[in-house]
Amino acid sequence: MKVLILGATGRVGSHIVSHALHDGHQVTALVRSPEKMQRFEPHERLTLLHGNVLEKEDLTRAIYGNDVVISALNTDGTTTLSESMPLIIEAMDREGIERIIIVGTAGILQSRISPELLRYQSSESMRRSTRAAEEHHQVYHLLGQTSLQWTIVCPTALKDGERTGSYRVERDYLPEGGSVISVPDTAEFTYRQLQTSNFIASRVGIAY
Repeated sequence: MKVLILGATGRVGSHIVSHALHDGHQVTALVRSPEKMQRFEPHERLTLLHGNVLEKEDLTRAIYGNDVVISALNTDGTTTLSESMPLIIEAMDREGIERIIIVGTAGILQSRISPELLRYQSSESMRRSTRAAEEHHQVYHLLGQTSLQWTIVCPTALKDGERTGSYRVERDYLPEGGSVISVPDTAEFTYRQLQTSNFIASRVGIAY
């Protein structure tokens, strides 16, 4: 399979790259800082493209010829997520790519306390700032207006740690009592969505 990975230099994205290469996929990574990918080079199945997801030409070049898009882009205090998603959707439509898997945030899952609200909009979320969740909410809204086969993996508080392979997931909600999840386990579950259609057009909460 030919996979485009966005956010490949990030905490979760770099682990997804490792999984995809290990399993024999052809990986393209669109990155602003190619030097951050040195740990993977040289690799015959990895194509590094220097560019920016906010540049239409860069995205068009990156998406061409791929079968699926995985986005592990983070907010970084910017509007990169919400600004890039319309460009990604447009490029996918143009190339006839239907599948996109995104790493989001637990803030955009439904609240158990106030089911009509998302977690970040309710007292269920303990985060003081809602900026990142608002960015991910816009992405969720945009994808919901398309016919793409999208999945948004929504981890709770991400921590560095080992891959355990043992975690709980739930469609549209954060598993009850879940408070943390490791970066490697989040990356593993996100990567596994390449082989399943269980969560098409869904958000998926993940936690221990």
